[in-house]
Amino acid sequence: MFDFGYIPPAMFLGMVIFMLYGFPVAFSLAAVGLFFGIIGIITGHFSEAFLQALPLRFFGIVSNDLLLAIPFFTFMGAVLERCGLAEDLLEGTGKLFGGIPGGLAYAVILVGAVLGAITGTVAASVITMGVISLPIMLRYGYSPRLATGVIAASGTITQVIPPSLVLVVLADQLGRSVGDMYLGAIGPSILQVAIFVLFILVMSIVRPKSMPPLPKEIRGDLDWALLAKVLMGMVPSMVLIFLVLGTIFMGLATPTEAGALGVVGAMALAALHRRLTWPLIREAMTSTTHITSMVVMILVGSTCFSLVFQGMDGSRWIEHMLSGIPGGPVGFLIFVNIFIFVLAFFLDFFEIAFIVIPMLAPVASSLGIDLIWFGVLICVNMQTSFMHPPFGFALFYLRSIAGKEVKTSDIYMGALPWVGMQLILVAIVIFWPQSVTYWLDRSPKVDPSSIKIEVPGFGGQLGLPPVGGGNGSPQIPGLSLPPLNGLPGAPAPGK
Repeated sequence: MFDFGYIPPAMFLGMVIFMLYGFPVAFSLAAVGLFFGIIGIITGHFSEAFLQALPLRFFGIVSNDLLLAIPFFTFMGAVLERCGLAEDLLEGTGKLFGGIPGGLAYAVILVGAVLGAITGTVAASVITMGVISLPIMLRYGYSPRLATGVIAASGTITQVIPPSLVLVVLADQLGRSVGDMYLGAIGPSILQVAIFVLFILVMSIVRPKSMPPLPKEIRGDLDWALLAKVLMGMVPSMVLIFLVLGTIFMGLATPTEAGALGVVGAMALAALHRRLTWPLIREAMTSTTHITSMVVMILVGSTCFSLVFQGMDGSRWIEHMLSGIPGGPVGFLIFVNIFIFVLAFFLDFFEIAFIVIPMLAPVASSLGIDLIWFGVLICVNMQTSFMHPPFGFALFYLRSIAGKEVKTSDIYMGALPWVGMQLILVAIVIFWPQSVTYWLDRSPKVDPSSIKIEVPGFGGQLGLPPVGGGNGSPQIPGLSLPPLNGLPGAPAPGK
């Protein structure tokens, strides 16, 4: 463990102590990095030349085009949170499924998936659906544990469903395409929704009294007017999803450009619901500024820490320690997911992505693990950070909007089955990597032998010429090149 010195383990321990003490993460990381950098310079374990790269790294952060997607997607989610779209979707879908046991729970899960695909923020989904659906579910006989659990879980689906901010950050930290990361997340997203729906189906059969159907006078008639209302909520959402995700998958836009399109679409939806007002825009801009500033500051702090940590051979220490875990790649993935599951009790997903992932990615790559698979797996794991008691943010959001009749113990106990289902998905992704790579394998493949080159002035279409015509020189029609043995310094024929 100490083959690479005592300073890398001491840095890691110092980082943990600072965070457990409660200091802001960004400043803790920067302070630990610079402090141990000075110690390393004094003791001769670290060269001050490394610190000369800090300004360039800071500039790289603020000039990173990919990270521009974060404020765009955040602003889009903040606008949609306030524009009334979720209310319309929940009301229509709840009445559509309200006639069967667990109908409201099905509606919450499906609307949560749609909101996840257009907002990308957990807080917006949990708070909005909690305010709208929780009182109705409790009023008509739903178990408080089931009601709070399904609302919190449906909000955390946002973490996995593109255009999740977590996937953008992980793509940046892993050096992979955001489009590939989004494609890889499609399978786990579908599986997560299916697992949740299957759980509600089983519970509606085993314990139907815990989720009774809505009375007829509440849900109304299943007629064309109700279907039209549901479609009026769904169709604009599908259009916005295409603007954001379809343009990325089709190669028509970068994630940053797709985020800008999403902002325009979100403002159009707000105008359609007649809620596009200056106070709404101002609140959305304030929320976006806070989140973006937090992300940038954490990135700056983590850059200070990682620069010194790598300069002290910390990455080699991590690789040496983790590459010897029994079980090969699968053993490594199981260990990493247990480690991140524990860290998620204390750290936000941004902090995990910026601190832990840069340490683990080189080890995963050296073990032959596909980094898209690795990133999506970590994303699936990190959604549990919003659910598991006692520090899950989704539980805090629910506690803030739930009435006094809902006990905190009910919220915590209600979350446990859904955490278990999220961990089942983690196991599925570990042992079935095709759940991630299937969509990547279906992307277009290019056969190099089919490539044709259009060269103006050379008779139109050319294939790639064979190398080695007479005397080994390439032959291109209309172009005469001297033989290689005629070049200065080339060997004469026969020598």
